[in-house]
Amino acid sequence: MKTAPGPGNVALVDRDIGDPQAGQVLLDVTGAGVCGTDLHICDDEYRNHPPVTMGHEVAAVVRAVGMGVDAGWLGARVTCETYFSTCGECAPCRDGRINLCPRRRSIGSFADGGFAERLLLPVANLHRIPGGVDEHAAALCEPLACVCNCLCDPAVVSPGDLVLVTGPGAMGLLAAQVARAAGGTVLVVGRGSDEVRLRAAAELGFPTATADDADRVGSFAAPDGPDVVIECSGAAAGIHTCLTSARAGGRYVQIGLAGRAVAVPFDELCYRELSVRSGFASTPWSWRRALRLVEGGQVRLDPLVSEVVGLGQWERVFADTRSGRGIKFVFDPRL
Repeated sequence: MKTAPGPGNVALVDRDIGDPQAGQVLLDVTGAGVCGTDLHICDDEYRNHPPVTMGHEVAAVVRAVGMGVDAGWLGARVTCETYFSTCGECAPCRDGRINLCPRRRSIGSFADGGFAERLLLPVANLHRIPGGVDEHAAALCEPLACVCNCLCDPAVVSPGDLVLVTGPGAMGLLAAQVARAAGGTVLVVGRGSDEVRLRAAAELGFPTATADDADRVGSFAAPDGPDVVIECSGAAAGIHTCLTSARAGGRYVQIGLAGRAVAVPFDELCYRELSVRSGFASTPWSWRRALRLVEGGQVRLDPLVSEVVGLGQWERVFADTRSGRGIKFVFDPRL
């Protein structure tokens, strides 16, 4: 739990969440992924309202339902959208873009989230986990939906495009798979210290390179550069690589969050006439796309799970996530 404002102030505590109200469900959490956003919340670099239980990448089983909720949800394996509430009145809400509601309260930052044994959510947030998807890997449906929001509506990658992805963490490897599913030929680029993550990218069938391997990066899309660059590291070095590698008239997509101001060669957007695309969180339609990609086998989630641990190991897991010693760590509160 984020117990108070300011950097740090994270602890494992007991918290009673009560019973589901009308339109709500009570979930038994089976898996909760650790996201870079959780580290930003820990460091107070991402908006939050403590005290609040962290965690927004969730897989669970429906334990109980509130008034007005179909009893058919009981026992269902589910993953979930992250909005606990939105205002329903602002321009983004009325446009169907609830992810941009300025009064949105999301789990893990403004409402209690999934780093817990149980979780209360509106039933409208639920999606059934596709058959065959592991109860821990299913937590990655949420970041996949975020990636689909950035890349699919409208489509950024077209068949035959050369695509450069920087940052081989979970978001980068999900983005690479979505880009490939759209018909792109993808190169995944990381740092020299990203050996584990780059090996996972190679096992998923992607060519890889390190950022200091300029010849390999340059030859990938010679002579003009990649058609699409997708920045997933949130680091100045990754942004620099993407801005200076894209072909003239290409497409730049920012997925990674820096958490702070970074110095980058922003003029390259003008010099190369780059089209810029980004996305914040997920939308109902990006969830539909994400789940179809998983059901169709075009995106694999299981290879991205580095370790499943109990909540008592959160300090070590946060440190390992911060240092890039794995791809995706998942808490199972039953352990």
